[in-house]
Amino acid sequence: MSSSKNLSSKDKLLMAAIDLIAARGYNGVTTNEIAVAAGLSEKTLFRHFGSKQNLLESAFDRFHYIEEMKKLFNEKLVWDLETDLLLISRTYHEIMNRNRKMIQISIKEEGNMPGFRERTQQQPQQLMDILSEYFTEMSEKGKLIQTNPEVQALSFMMMNFGAFMNDLESNDNFPTVSLEEFISESVQIFTRALTP
Repeated sequence: MSSSKNLSSKDKLLMAAIDLIAARGYNGVTTNEIAVAAGLSEKTLFRHFGSKQNLLESAFDRFHYIEEMKKLFNEKLVWDLETDLLLISRTYHEIMNRNRKMIQISIKEEGNMPGFRERTQQQPQQLMDILSEYFTEMSEKGKLIQTNPEVQALSFMMMNFGAFMNDLESNDNFPTVSLEEFISESVQIFTRALTP
């Protein structure tokens, strides 16, 4: 993201909240501390968001992946299974790694905020729906074997989510296999299995 001078007040508050909540937990941070870290007043925080929970939910919505993934599916697919799955997988990991702190917060704090778990499940569900539609269309084009598109979408998502979660706290759990090697090999296997 650009330097904090170029950020709007809202984005400054969102970034400060993510940094502080990731470090100290939702209940370990006050709205005043978030405002001070953003270089703004607590009054500004309440004017923009109304509450700390609204602020965190806005941060989650703003910095999660679904809008970027929708754009990818609408504008960048070439309808070649391996090429598309490589792009989807690489983009997913790029976004998830960029939003690493937000993901850590969503995992740690889902039980502390009413409705937050349901909110965090919306984006993966939307991605599964988009992927299912893609697999259905690829099958209709004769470029994918007859299969259950939802199961394939879930399998592909879980494969990538598992790789991301493995490295969430530390990048050295499997130091002999790079993320790019994992993506390339797993997409090749997936493509071979699903190509007619």
